[in-house]
Amino acid sequence: MELEVGDLVLCIVDRIVGTVVFVKIPLENQEIEGSIVMSEIAPGRIRNLRDYVVPKKKVVCKVLRISSQGNIELSLRRVTQKEKKEVIEQDKQEKSYLSILKSILGDKAEQTVREISKSGRLYSFLEEAKINPENLERIAGKEESGKILEILNAQKKKKTVLKKEIRMTSIKPNGISLIKKILEMFGEIKVKYISAGRYTLELESEDIKNADKKLRELIERAEKEAKKLGIEFSVK
Repeated sequence: MELEVGDLVLCIVDRIVGTVVFVKIPLENQEIEGSIVMSEIAPGRIRNLRDYVVPKKKVVCKVLRISSQGNIELSLRRVTQKEKKEVIEQDKQEKSYLSILKSILGDKAEQTVREISKSGRLYSFLEEAKINPENLERIAGKEESGKILEILNAQKKKKTVLKKEIRMTSIKPNGISLIKKILEMFGEIKVKYISAGRYTLELESEDIKNADKKLRELIERAEKEAKKLGIEFSVK
């Protein structure tokens, strides 16, 4: 697996030299080095780098540039909280997947992981294998593949609750009815009343990325409809 610009990676802080932070990136049974300049640690003025990073701390970074010599420049500040949470969760799941492979394949597990790594991350490969098992069968064998997938599919994935706050107000006589009409557009999304004109939307899902996309699309549709009805609509 090769890194590309824009990739999110879990790194371990190795050392701090002046205003540059050097990290180790675990990748395919090896560790490669990356660097983060001070301006990419956090927005605004930084008085002390060690308020943000210290040796041995795990951080999620975004790949900014990869030079022709292979130097990898990273950013810590450009990673959102949602992205950070997703990468950490995938890393935990990947370790669990690795244990499953070792328990089923024994001595063959290491070679299998190397083969899988040629086409991408172990996590992504096995998630895809749940739907299309052909590549896993080719690498691990049909019988062993069946045992691996049986365990993977039996695992209960952790659900995450996504929340968004919206605000709607109207000076029209039937404003309350119009607002209720907009709220009905969210269907199975859980809607909670906070205070005058403020509501939270909650969506529980195992797939954070698709759930976030779905919630954003629903909000966009609701905002367009609200404007047609003369309702002031905003998202916090």
